[in-house]
Amino acid sequence: MKFKLRKELWFGFILMGLIIAAALGMLIAAPKITNGHIGLLMLSLVVVAIMLGFPTAFTLMGMGMLFTWIAYEENTAKTLNLMVQSAYKVMSNDVLISIPLFVFMGYLVERANLIEKLFRSLHLALARVPGSLAVATLVTCAVFATATGIVGAVVTLMGLLALPQMLKGGYDVRLSAGAITAGGCLGILIPPSVMLIVYGATAGVSVVQLYAGAFFPGLMLAGLYIVYVIILAKIRPDMAPPLTAEQRFVPLPEPLLKVGADQVKRALPVLINALKGRRNHGVAASYLLKQLGIALLPAILYAVVALSSYNSVTRAAPIEEAASAMTEMGAESSEPAEGGLAEPASSDLAEPPGDAASEAAAEGELKEIGAEAAASEPAAAPELAAPPSTASTAASATSAAPGERVPAPMGYWIGLGVGGAALLAFYAILSFARLEIFKMLLSSFFPLLVLILAVLGSIVLGLATPTEAAAVGALGGFLLAVAYKQLTFEVVKESVFLTAKTSAMVCWLFVGSAIFSAAFALLGGQELVETWVMSLNLTKVEFLILSQVIIFILGWPLEWTEIIVIFMPIFIPLLDNFGVDPLFFGLLVALNLQTAFLSPPVAMAAFYLKGVAPKHVTLNQIFAGMLPFMGIQVVAIVLLYMFPAIGLWLPQVLYGR
Repeated sequence: MKFKLRKELWFGFILMGLIIAAALGMLIAAPKITNGHIGLLMLSLVVVAIMLGFPTAFTLMGMGMLFTWIAYEENTAKTLNLMVQSAYKVMSNDVLISIPLFVFMGYLVERANLIEKLFRSLHLALARVPGSLAVATLVTCAVFATATGIVGAVVTLMGLLALPQMLKGGYDVRLSAGAITAGGCLGILIPPSVMLIVYGATAGVSVVQLYAGAFFPGLMLAGLYIVYVIILAKIRPDMAPPLTAEQRFVPLPEPLLKVGADQVKRALPVLINALKGRRNHGVAASYLLKQLGIALLPAILYAVVALSSYNSVTRAAPIEEAASAMTEMGAESSEPAEGGLAEPASSDLAEPPGDAASEAAAEGELKEIGAEAAASEPAAAPELAAPPSTASTAASATSAAPGERVPAPMGYWIGLGVGGAALLAFYAILSFARLEIFKMLLSSFFPLLVLILAVLGSIVLGLATPTEAAAVGALGGFLLAVAYKQLTFEVVKESVFLTAKTSAMVCWLFVGSAIFSAAFALLGGQELVETWVMSLNLTKVEFLILSQVIIFILGWPLEWTEIIVIFMPIFIPLLDNFGVDPLFFGLLVALNLQTAFLSPPVAMAAFYLKGVAPKHVTLNQIFAGMLPFMGIQVVAIVLLYMFPAIGLWLPQVLYGR
């Protein structure tokens, strides 16, 4: 162990030496040392100091104040004024209020003991999937990351819960460790991610749009992890053996056994026959009704969704909206008058028509699209008539009165048919064993799902700000802890303490970052970096590749918090020069920063897992298990760059970006 520690220390010292050598070489090679070069020297010293173990926030503040004092030519008053202004600017950002609320929600949910029930129900539900334990681990991590966003807590809990079961089931140590660490790090990307709040506040990007944009990339990354595990388990079953019959066994309640239930019998016929009085064997009808109601929940949900969606798609549009839409279409079609499609001869004709002309045009359009007017008046001249498609659309849009219905579109019926087929398939395979698994999911997965939808849905749909939604989430976590009888004074005390600790760290980081960024800009370091980058004559693609490679390399010695608060203020001003959307850049960075938790030698996820793993599981095995998942992250970054709609489609639909 000592030898391994020495190797890691040597790696760190060599990396620090290279950073210092590069900074000194830059100073020596410069024809004239300017304040900008001193700013780059400050940046290098900050990175080295953090790698040596100095507190990040206070290192940033100390270095920032020292070099600000140098930039102001030893003027202490100006230095202190800049420090106070920078700190006040950060603390007046109301988005930061959501951080302690989200963190508090996460710690309460973690202590509600849902993760154990969730993992148990998922690994039974996925029992026939290759690598089911690893797949269940990844799904549990993704769901729990969405509910908490706390990386260390998820990795630690899954290390205590899933790792022993996977090792007992004959899973390879590297695959088991890789699945737990990679799945636990999904909380960095999947909303409500604290990292996205920090990036949004640093880059001036809407946190709401970041959450909407990160949703599908997070699902894509989790899906790629699951596909990799399934393929590996299929190719190498020795690394992920299937579950035995004993591991798949689900005990049934005694009352169900009395009415003739077993593991493979279909649940609905037996329950219905028992309620009719056949073979109930003294089991209370209320108990049987409760079991039947649970079994029929998917059908009830399907009926509710089908009826509500039918009402929405067949509701006639209000007359005001239809009339305004038709007025716009009529105005477009009536613009070319006698000259047909010819352009107007003078620019004066481009002016908007007067009130009288507008009224005349509107009157003509209403005559055109009204059904009664069309029947009683002669046909219009060909050049003034609306196209057939426009006329038919207008007629169908306005023929329905406010209380009437329009026919449902074909897409609705296709979706209804697919949902109905899935429902029939569900009931065709619903045995009593699967009914018990479904009940386990109801008590573990669905409460979390409701909490996630309440928090993220209200943010993404614009019903609440991130701070308001975080407050609702904190209340939801509190209620979950009460519902599962886990709310004690000790739980509240620990949650409040950990929330205060995490929030203080993030807020001090913001203050330190603001002071450091102000000093860096004051010295001209940002201008020097921008001049150097622009002198390279990079294309947009080359700039994105260079920036992501730099962030990937920075993820080895630094954590994501340090990368965001130190280096994002350097990258963000460069985006306008290359026409890069800060939202899209933030999504690429979020995917990339997952490597900060998976890349040695810092790789905090590995140390979280090592702290709770059996003694025979070494750090080298954990690092080896992480490497394939790091490769998958690179693939995800490439896919997001090639298909930006993965991240930008939802913000465009919801917010019209």
